[in-house]
Amino acid sequence: MSGGSFARERRILKADEFSSAFRFRPVQKTAHFALYARANELPHARLGVVAAKRFAPRAATRNMIKRVTREIFRQSELMNVDCIVRLSKPVNSKAGPATNAQLKRALRDEVLRLFVSQRTAKSAISVQAVSIPESSS
Repeated sequence: MSGGSFARERRILKADEFSSAFRFRPVQKTAHFALYARANELPHARLGVVAAKRFAPRAATRNMIKRVTREIFRQSELMNVDCIVRLSKPVNSKAGPATNAQLKRALRDEVLRLFVSQRTAKSAISVQAVSIPESSS
């Protein structure tokens, strides 16, 4: 999955697939996110992102979180695992800016740390360290 697309087969879409992953305890937590992971029987990894409105009230912020998470997932080389990244703490308020470079950088670092943490997991997951280029916005 080298820098390619985020095809439908790489996504977790169904509610029962999300709930089966949520039954397990989070594999890794950061200041704002929780990563749920479980092995699957597919030849590739799949990703689901949950960004609740109560933790990120502005749609622009939720969309930025999803874009950053997908980009890091695309560039990571995970095998046979379903990953759900869930926003678990508020990232900003309606009063503050929806997105800024500092917020984007902090969230990018946290999400990258989640995927890199899978390197030490018991399952056969291999993650290559990924550097995401800074984008202006």
